[in-house]
Amino acid sequence: MRYAYAITGALLLGGTAIAVTTSSNVGAQVAQNEGLTAAAPAGAPASLADMVEKLQPAVVNISTKQRVQVQNPFAGTPFGDLFGQGQGGQPQTRQAQSLGSGFIISADGYIVTNNHVVSAGAEGASVDSITVTLTNKKEYPAKLIGRDAATDLAVLKIESPTPLPFVKFGDSTKSRVGDWVVAIGNPFALSGTVTAGIISALHRGTGGSYDKFIQTDASINQGNSGGPMFDMRGNVIGINSQILSPSGGNVGIGFAIPSEQAAPIVETLRKGQAIKRGYLGVQISPLGEDLADSLGLAKNSGEFIQGVEPGKGAEKAGIKAGDVIVSVAGQEVTVDQNLSSIVANQAIGARVPIVLIRNGQRMTVTAVVGERPPEDELNNFAQQQGDEDFSQQPQNPGKATEQSLGISAIPLTPGIIRQLGVAADTRGIVITAVDGSTDAGAKGLRRGDVIISANNRPVASQAELDAQVKAVSGQGRNAILLQVLRRGQPAIFLPVRLRDK
Repeated sequence: MRYAYAITGALLLGGTAIAVTTSSNVGAQVAQNEGLTAAAPAGAPASLADMVEKLQPAVVNISTKQRVQVQNPFAGTPFGDLFGQGQGGQPQTRQAQSLGSGFIISADGYIVTNNHVVSAGAEGASVDSITVTLTNKKEYPAKLIGRDAATDLAVLKIESPTPLPFVKFGDSTKSRVGDWVVAIGNPFALSGTVTAGIISALHRGTGGSYDKFIQTDASINQGNSGGPMFDMRGNVIGINSQILSPSGGNVGIGFAIPSEQAAPIVETLRKGQAIKRGYLGVQISPLGEDLADSLGLAKNSGEFIQGVEPGKGAEKAGIKAGDVIVSVAGQEVTVDQNLSSIVANQAIGARVPIVLIRNGQRMTVTAVVGERPPEDELNNFAQQQGDEDFSQQPQNPGKATEQSLGISAIPLTPGIIRQLGVAADTRGIVITAVDGSTDAGAKGLRRGDVIISANNRPVASQAELDAQVKAVSGQGRNAILLQVLRRGQPAIFLPVRLRDK
């Protein structure tokens, strides 16, 4: 029936089309689209063709050739020879390619793109060569001048006997949500593709320390990476870098690195210099709703200090774990302007005032900004899993803690400390059970975790934790701030919501 219905529908549509095209000229009727002229949206040209025609020659295709070592999954088995390994079972080297976009920023051939466009695409891979192809199909070997992995930027150089077409950076600080933008690039190796849309959001973060992306609904796909985003004056206000998509294709959410962030980094890389960033030596967490509630503060105004690195600027200034930094050098710490990006832009060696909140009290300290170590030297504490097999001891959990948090705990003893593998001088209580239906369970607290403080007060017994739970509840707050230690990790602060009675 579905097939018959489809045929009937097609015949009806076909008949309608014939009737329209063969009807007589009754009353001098004309086609609906006869003599129409497109009306441009306010602030946008009727056509982008003239602007695109001038800009396209400066946008290039970037490809790499890579070597990838492939391990034999059947090594040591009777099927090992079928994989085509070399002599002695050595890994085989195969070739791979990557494609992306970029744009020329000077007549002598300097090119901007994303770092990931010219980086090895797999573990164990190496980039053999980089090729730049212009819109006139001329190809040039490219040299990597510099890269900055933290902001995903790279600068290349090609040599040409004649001056090359180029474009200039614009001022992204003047961009507004709703402004029209144009993206040019090579999605899916379709060179010279032009798309247009509007700016959907500014200062958008996607999880990186220095994210300040411009979000756009202009179609951006794989292969657009490294290509320019233009404003309606033809200036580069962004470098297309990421997409948000469950399918890998465009769904109307793309991100570009703003020129205000990219231009100074590109200029430094172009000179062959390394990127240096300010550093305080703190571990931070956003001041989300739960954490803010546990501290009695407004959410998203400041960032919480989880830990302080010994010997660095923050420790020397007197900043402590548990503090909330609300401004640095007169700049407010917000969701759009996070602590990492503010500090990174401070001059190394500069003395900067830092406003923080400690135990509800506002205070100001002065810190000397250090130099951020290379990313590969910033150690991340490895998480170690496993349930500790310490002996159960008689328990008498406090009612407030058990009812409000769903946690049972016992005091630390020398024997338990040895079993947990924590420092011998650790003071606190060790969790023996967590109700999985509570926020404590949802946040990942588990048997063997050590609570060393609650509500910024040290706790060495269940009764002391119970007292802090009652204190927080009596102040009308819906969450309590716990400082938790787990073997192999630094202590962290975790806001835990109190469950309804």
